[in-house]
Order: sequence, then structure tokens, then C-alpha cells
Amino acid sequence: MAFSPRRFSPAIALKVLLFFALSVILVGTAWLWQRSPRSVASISMPHDHKGQDKGQAPKTHPIDDLIEHAGTEWFKLMAKQTHDLSGAAKAYRARRGRHPPPGFDRWYQFAKDNNAVMVEDFFDQIYDDLAPFWGVEAKKIRRQAKRFDFVVSVRNGTATQKTDHERPWMNLWHDLTSTIQEHLPDIDIPINVMDESRVIVPWEDINEYVKAERGSRKLVPRPEVVTELMGLEDVDADAGEPIEIPWVTGGLYWDTARVGCPPNSPAREVPASTNFSGPPPMPSAFPERSYYGYVKNWTAAKDPCLQPDLRESHGTFIEPLSQRTTHSLFPMFGGSKLPMNNDILIPPAMYWTKDPFYSGGEEHGGPWEQKTTKVVWRGGGTGGRNKAENWTRFQRHRFVAMVNGTAVQVAEKNAEGPGRGENFVLQGYHTYHLTATQYMDLGTWLNQITDVGMVHLICFPESGSNKCPYTDHYFEVKSGMPMAKQYAFKFLPDIDGNSFSGRYRGFMASTSLPIKATIYAEWHDSRLVPWVHFVPMDNSFVDIYGILDYFIGTGLEYKTEDGKVVEGAHDAAAEKIATAGKEWAEKVLRREDMQIYVMRLFMEYARICDDQRDRLGFIWDMD
Repeated sequence: MAFSPRRFSPAIALKVLLFFALSVILVGTAWLWQRSPRSVASISMPHDHKGQDKGQAPKTHPIDDLIEHAGTEWFKLMAKQTHDLSGAAKAYRARRGRHPPPGFDRWYQFAKDNNAVMVEDFFDQIYDDLAPFWGVEAKKIRRQAKRFDFVVSVRNGTATQKTDHERPWMNLWHDLTSTIQEHLPDIDIPINVMDESRVIVPWEDINEYVKAERGSRKLVPRPEVVTELMGLEDVDADAGEPIEIPWVTGGLYWDTARVGCPPNSPAREVPASTNFSGPPPMPSAFPERSYYGYVKNWTAAKDPCLQPDLRESHGTFIEPLSQRTTHSLFPMFGGSKLPMNNDILIPPAMYWTKDPFYSGGEEHGGPWEQKTTKVVWRGGGTGGRNKAENWTRFQRHRFVAMVNGTAVQVAEKNAEGPGRGENFVLQGYHTYHLTATQYMDLGTWLNQITDVGMVHLICFPESGSNKCPYTDHYFEVKSGMPMAKQYAFKFLPDIDGNSFSGRYRGFMASTSLPIKATIYAEWHDSRLVPWVHFVPMDNSFVDIYGILDYFIGTGLEYKTEDGKVVEGAHDAAAEKIATAGKEWAEKVLRREDMQIYVMRLFMEYARICDDQRDRLGFIWDMD
């Protein structure tokens, strides 16, 4: 029957008009309440569902919702692209509240010549990192930087390095700087040569520094703008004494770190734990702030200030490999940091190297349909100093055990408590409503779909072999698997080691699907969107079963008119994210993008080190 229009009565017309008006109000309200694009990783779901904590299933799969809404966030972000110098400078002023730094036109031309995707939000990390230094005297910053022990410097367009002996990472950062040296102002860049991040200033002090930065924001009238930097002749002429930095080298690292958390945060007043026996605290239901158990706010999921339990479940806080932290603000540059750290991020040296150990080489995997439908992970037992009395709390040990079918089966039959393993506790099957466990036990399913293991147990004290007396009964050491071979499998988890994982960029550039858990920030975080470019995972790993159940299904095939289908699998969704991540990495995580990021960072840093920083700026685009 054909559809024919109806004539509306005045009452119905009024209802339609009211509904339309309400819709406009709601859309406008949603717009006003969006989070700052600094955290594009935070996905605002349209509504909260009652019953999440009880494990009640939504009408659609939560991951379907997360993927859909992440796509919306991604669309909004890409709508901000600029395409010429004037547009880029205008976007800068609107977002930063001041003129771009001197040399902005050279930076823009370099970015354009290298086919960069130009979205101002992509550089938010620079301004988050540098903001506190506007509250410190410029002269103090440049003197501290010059006199540090490990420094990459630029003078008159030539980069040099200062170090105590040959260090591969220093060489790589020097090399990165050298590739853009002719575009850079004179600068001194203090480098963190340790794995761990180093600067944690009490939140109250940082808050005052950031207030100073906000107070200094203004668009200086054009006649008053200074367009040339003063240079570093004063620090070059004054050798001075080596700087004295008050280092914290002992004690419980959690207590050292939590002073960087806001006063009202869940972690700020929670003291460090000293008992690390048995499994760590794990969610008995869905993780807090999740969407039916899955990560919806990537920024929050990585933040220890919001998750005090991380002090007992992540090696960084249990016993880091080394500790040399300062509570004084110092311009320290490094490859990763914790959310409470005040280090300044640069692309990690292992991302700049062409060593296939970190990248897998030039080839990054074949077509999706030719890959093996399995989860593959290889790595050492890193994360800090795991010992007989604390190894059950380390994140890599926990992940390997939780996806090992045999370990899971033993835990499920544990007489001391069903679901309790040596270093993890399983949730009940009802929590995530897994399809696979309707047909088989969890361990049997995992044995079919995972190939995960340690290649070195790295115990303390060192055993002198690849064995470890206190974990030999639990972990079988597996042979290594080069990243190039890992790309033959569909799913690649990425787990923190002593700090961030150096394989992440390689995974992102591959045709496989990265599944990422971390507490560390990196330079590229503002340009990657979870559920669009990769799959985020909670640091407890309790969501790993739900993630794999959604993408892989039961592994049991049945026939349809279109061919064979795996029960419960969303293979096409996995392929879509993997493909989108690879294509995006090839646009925004290139070596050229690292150069572009570093060039802009160093220009901004040079301005902060200048006595006339409040008046310095680029204005040649203005009429």
C-alpha cells in the first residue's frame, strides 16, 4: 500500500513543534557540555544504562555502541582540519589564546611539504607539557637546561649532544634533532636517559604554575609583538656550576608519585601498600567508569590518580627498576610519562630507530583474511623488580596467566576459591555474558585462540639463566617471535613494561589489531581515537575475555547462505579497526610526523626560555 501524507491537527502540530524545540535544546546542551578536545580519547556516551554494575546485558553489544560513538568523535575531530597558513594560525590563536611562536610560518611550510594532516588538537600534548613552565623565570629554565648532564643542543642550525658515554637513545634523539636542525632556534634539551619518567611536582605547585600560564595568555597588539628570539648567548658565556637537583632515590614510589594527583582524587590520600602477596585487587564486577565493562574514557582508564588499586597491580608502583625522581619543576624531555608526571614528551627513541626489533621491518603484515585468528604476545617479565614476594602483582605476569587456558582451568577448579589463580581472580561467567562459555569452559576456549608467553622471566636477584626459582612452576618460557611473524596473527595485545611499550607504533602500522593497556602517556595520544584506531583495554585486564569474545567468538563455525560464519564473531569490525589504524598511522605516526611535532615543540620551548616570551609571536599572517 502506498504511503499517503496525513493532515495534522493543531494539537498534533503543537506536539511536533515542542518535540523539535526540545531536540534542538538537547543537541545544544550536548554541544556545550562536550569535554575539551584535549582528550579526544574520552567518548561521551549518549546515556547511562542502569544495571551496569550488576552485569545486566544491554540491548546491543556495548562494543557496538563504543565503536559507533567513537566514530562520531573522530568525525568531529577531522572537521577541524586547516588547509593554509592563515587557517592554521587562526586555529592556533583560538585554541592557545596567544600568537603562534616565531618561525610558525617555517614550521607550517615544513609540515605542508611533508603532507601532514593539520589539526590543531594534535599538538595539545605540547601545551599541556609546557604550561607549568610559564610560571618559572625564563632565565632559570635555560640555565637549568644548559647545565644538565644529558643534553641535545642546537646552535646556529647545528645539533650536538652532551652525555657521559655512548648511549643509543641519546644518539637517536640527536639524530632526530639533526634532521630538522636548520629550522630550529638555539635551544638546550635535557634528556631523560632512564626508562622511568622523572619529574613529579606536587599538584598544588603545578596548579599555581598553570594559573600563571593562563594569566599570561593574550593576543598582544601587533605593534608590540616581538618577532625574534634573543638567543642563548648569556648561558653560553656563563659556564656556571653543575645544577643541583634534589632527587628522590628510595622509598615507596607510589607515595612519591601520588603527590602529583589532585587533592580530591581517589588516590591522593591512599598510602602505598607493603603487602604484595597473592593476587592483586581486581574488579568483582565491571571496572569503574566503564561502559558495561569496556573502556569508554581512555584518559581516565590510564590514570592512576583515579585508580588507587594500581598501586598494587602495576610494577611501576610496586617496585620500579630504578628510581630517580624530583619534586622540583625541571625541563626534562623523555619518551613517556605517567599522568601525574611533569616531564615533556618527545617521540621515543625506539620509534625513531629503524631496528626491526621494535617495528617488524618494512613489511607490516598481509591481508586480514590470510591472518590466523589468534591472539599473540611475546615479551620479557619486565615492569620493575619482580621478586618472590611481589611477582603476583606485576602486569605482564598477570596478563600472560589470564589468557593462558591451563592457568585459567586450574584457577576455576581451585579448592581455596573458584576462580582464584596465583596472580589473578576470575569473575563469574555472568558478568560479561560471553558467547564462548555457553559452549565450553573459559580455559578450553582460550587454549584455542591464544599464543602468549614470556621469553625471559627476568627475576631479582638474577638467576644467571632464563629461569626464575619462584615462577618456574607457573610459567613456561617460550621461544621469541619477531614482530614480523607476529603480524601473521590478527590480534596483538600491547602491555606496559618498565614504562611504555616500544612496540606500539609498529603494531599501529601493522595490518593486525592492537589491543592496548597502559598507564603511560605518549606524544601521539591526541591523534589516536580508541575504538576507531585500536582497542583499549582496562589495566586489570578483566575485559580481555569480553573483547576477544566479541571479535573472535566461539571459534565454532556454522554454515549460512553466504558461507561459513563463526558463532558470536565480529571479524569485520576487527578488520575495520585494524585497517583504519594502519591507514591513520601511515598519515600521522610517520617519521615525518615526529619531525613536525618536535620542530613545533622546540619552537614553543625556545619561546618559554626567552625573557620576552610574553610578547614573542608570529603575526605575518595578519592584515
